[in-house]
Amino acid sequence: MIEYITENALLLIPALNIIGLIIKSIEKIPDKYIPLILLFFGVTGAVAIMGLSPQAVIQGVLVTGTAVYGNQVYKQIRK
Repeated sequence: MIEYITENALLLIPALNIIGLIIKSIEKIPDKYIPLILLFFGVTGAVAIMGLSPQAVIQGVLVTGTAVYGNQVYKQIRK
């Protein structure tokens, strides 16, 4: 997936991981909603960096998918 993400949007991946950790620590938010919340932040961040365009929305989805997928791979490897 990394080859499809523009350089400008790459910085969103670690930012989304940090946001995910913060959201995870909030007990009132069920885990099942964290990917959707991160999708909002990913798309919003990409639009802020790249401007409002279909490409920015796609980049937001890609960085969110990479952050969530990377987190899940890390968790599974630790098991």
